[in-house]
Amino acid sequence: MNTIAVIKHIVDWLENYSESSFTKGFVVGVSGGIDSAVTSTLCALTGKNVIVVNMPILQPPSQCQRSNEHIEWLERTFKNVTSFNVDLTKSFEQISTDLTNDIQDHLTMANVRARLRMTTLYAYAGHYGCLVAGTGNKVEDFGVGFFTKYGDGGVDISPIAGLMKTEVYTLAKELDIIQSIQVAKPTDGLWDDDRSDEDQIGASYPELEWAMEFEGDEDAISNRELEVLAIYRKLNKANQHKMKPIPVCLIPESLK
Repeated sequence: MNTIAVIKHIVDWLENYSESSFTKGFVVGVSGGIDSAVTSTLCALTGKNVIVVNMPILQPPSQCQRSNEHIEWLERTFKNVTSFNVDLTKSFEQISTDLTNDIQDHLTMANVRARLRMTTLYAYAGHYGCLVAGTGNKVEDFGVGFFTKYGDGGVDISPIAGLMKTEVYTLAKELDIIQSIQVAKPTDGLWDDDRSDEDQIGASYPELEWAMEFEGDEDAISNRELEVLAIYRKLNKANQHKMKPIPVCLIPESLK
């Protein structure tokens, strides 16, 4: 991959899309992870206004520290970056109080966190006339559907959704993203125990990338590779409703 050329291509694409949509810049939720760090930096390189928002909800200290370090680096490096810290813990706790206990399983409430953050990002985007830039990569958005529908999946544009996770790391190195983020285990930040993406999925991103592109003979691969294929195919099938456009019931003209 020609990393410098890819960076320029994405930055030009972001700038052109913002201008064609008559918006003033971008809003990015920053989590302390590699995807949001790369996305916010690419947006900053456009020279347009960039608002980065840190939105902790009962967050482990390590995630907050990485997020704050990245925001500080962005603001030192780019004059067009403004940051806001919005602690959504009390809002989340209020929603938890309002919802009946019988629907508050761990996954449901993790998705509530993501949707609360989406609402916050759009509040800033609407006020400042900006686009919400998504932080999903190709594996998450089009491979296993590892995102919350109308949560972190609720965005205006997806700058890095054409990149595999390993390619995002390659861009991060070229962009000089802070080292603590480059070496951190990927996590969606939706759980109190700091569990990683691999803990939840059961496979690493390099393994999932291999599964996405596998077209070989299953009789010739290892037991672990068979296991990864099964994980990938199960998630890909189950999450098609996230990855495909919203279905529309088309009414035949003969019925009108």
